[in-house]
Amino acid sequence: MSLEVHVVTPELEVWAGEAQTVVARGVDGEVGILTGHAPMMVQLAIGPLRILREGDGDVRAVIDGGFMHVTSGSEGSTRVDVLAAHAELAGDIDIDAARAKLSALEQELTQNHDTHRAEADIAATKAELKKALSRISLAG
Repeated sequence: MSLEVHVVTPELEVWAGEAQTVVARGVDGEVGILTGHAPMMVQLAIGPLRILREGDGDVRAVIDGGFMHVTSGSEGSTRVDVLAAHAELAGDIDIDAARAKLSALEQELTQNHDTHRAEADIAATKAELKKALSRISLAG
């Protein structure tokens, strides 16, 4: 048996298919899902998502947070729904754009270091920095 996996954002279904294992980065660490896993909900962190498939090649994506919902049916089937604000498959990442964004964000943090920016603004910039780094790391 395998997992039925759906990776969705508010705009589209990024990927759907069968897999043997799903590995994601939750806010409390990495979590791996196999067929027959107990139902659960995991809050996802910014980071990679790996969908391991037998014979078809693995699917890699970057997730900008969200949730992973795991359900198991009575006939032993397991479904994994990755619900993210934004998700991007490795092959769709524009590495030059990610590097340019990283550079701009690093410059913004450096230039505004001495000003009295709101902590929320700094945290948002750091989250965007982490997203850019995740894309560069995945596409790499």
